[in-house]
Amino acid sequence: MIASLRGSIVLKTDESAVIETCGVGYEVFLCEFSLRNLGPEGSEVCVLTAESISMYGGAALYGFLTKEEKNLFDLFRGSVPNTGAKKALDYLNKALKSLPDFKQAVIKNDPKLLTSIFGFTAKTADKLITALKDKMPDFQTAGTVRLGIFTAQGSYAQVLNALSNLGFKAGDAKAALEAAAAEERPDTESAEQLLKRTLKRLSPG
Repeated sequence: MIASLRGSIVLKTDESAVIETCGVGYEVFLCEFSLRNLGPEGSEVCVLTAESISMYGGAALYGFLTKEEKNLFDLFRGSVPNTGAKKALDYLNKALKSLPDFKQAVIKNDPKLLTSIFGFTAKTADKLITALKDKMPDFQTAGTVRLGIFTAQGSYAQVLNALSNLGFKAGDAKAALEAAAAEERPDTESAEQLLKRTLKRLSPG
């Protein structure tokens, strides 16, 4: 089994990258989030990998930039019913918006957050919570909280609700809020401060 690959990127597509090592090119499937952060063609990379064998004998390699990405992929594939490698990769792509916040959404049994913020369907959100709620407390999520959903007294959810009440379209509000929340700001920022910065992005001029 191939556990990792180190080499140069010779080709990138919308769903995979070909990494050449020792004169051999390996096609590695990555989620959209990871592909954006992988680097351009010609750059040197190192990815962790997981192998998937289909019922007809075909094999595919799936790649990850960090150990926690691979661990969550393995958790999806091994613990969530009817979840193969491709579906697990799709779940991972959604969760990578903010792994710490995804973890808390599952632990706090909050399917609404999984649907509105991370983009899971209601059925999938319930399935993920049922399958993972006892496993997520032990899942390590290194790094920063990207969205800050559970910081500043739930400011993210509060602001999203306020923007909806102000008449902004859900998609526009969510995009502006994510951009504002991703800026370098202290975790103690209030909902009012976050709302003001988000409104600046939504209001021309």
